[in-house]
Amino acid sequence: MATIYEVSALAGVSLSSVSRVLNDHEHVSKKTKEKVVAAMNELNYRPNTIARSLASNRSNSVGVLVSELHGPFFGAMLSSIELELRKAGKHAVITAGHSDEKSEINGLDFLIDRKCDALILLVDAISDDYLIKLSKGNTPFVILNRNISEISDHCFYLDNELGGYLAAKYLIKQGHKEIAYISGPLTKQDSTERLTGHKKALAEANIPFKESLLYEGDYLTKSGRDGINFLIKHKTTFTAVACSNDEMASGAMRGARDHKWLIPEQCSFIGFDNAFFTEYLYPQLTTINFPVNDMAKMSTQWILKNVYKQKELDITNMFIPELIERQSVKKININ
Repeated sequence: MATIYEVSALAGVSLSSVSRVLNDHEHVSKKTKEKVVAAMNELNYRPNTIARSLASNRSNSVGVLVSELHGPFFGAMLSSIELELRKAGKHAVITAGHSDEKSEINGLDFLIDRKCDALILLVDAISDDYLIKLSKGNTPFVILNRNISEISDHCFYLDNELGGYLAAKYLIKQGHKEIAYISGPLTKQDSTERLTGHKKALAEANIPFKESLLYEGDYLTKSGRDGINFLIKHKTTFTAVACSNDEMASGAMRGARDHKWLIPEQCSFIGFDNAFFTEYLYPQLTTINFPVNDMAKMSTQWILKNVYKQKELDITNMFIPELIERQSVKKININ
């Protein structure tokens, strides 16, 4: 295996010059860099990343801890983060906590022990207090899809309450008054905020919120199907269903079809997230757009700016949802 000394000798430059090229130092001439790269290629030299990290006190890796790995939401988020880091010459180290506090803390400890330069966290079970305490440590981090007021400059989040409000407001505008709601887990901040927005829109229209029209799901497709079956079994009356994410909306639509319901003729549906598959459902799903890619890129750029000093840019912490109108909501007679 070739060594840095052989690269130095073949390139005809000092060891320190080779080191500067390896660490992408800005004060290296183009000619020197070309000599070193040519020598490395000829010798098939591979830098010792551990030694480089010890010398520079950087691992050039960013730890990413997510609560789950399944589903289009997490896939889109991770893909955007990884791509943005790779473009900057950094690498993502990814682990999952499976929405369990102990597992999320274990994942966090693993990434810190791995000497990641920074962390990107999309976690549900770890408490606010734990994360506030973590912010006083030596590892910089950002939090996605969650806002903790004490460390809000670390947080990148959606105005979930506005999203829930927009969905219900749209259904009301289309004439719906009996609106069922399939929520995500009400232990999660985004889920409770979306339900709060839903209730706000109903109150503005003087439509009472009925607990009998609420089903608590878990953000998975099956719970959407279970939710619609529960509502039908209990003989509740509704003309529309608002779902806290698109996966549950797709499950609810499937459940409605199991009962031979026509969509949207007999029941309208609206989702949340604007996942890629919503355009391919039949009918295409009306939903609320969650700019997942923009949030992932912005959080990654925060890391590149504040940890690696690579980018100068304005940081946006809160993202705004938008209504995406398609074909799954029917306008009904307004009395």
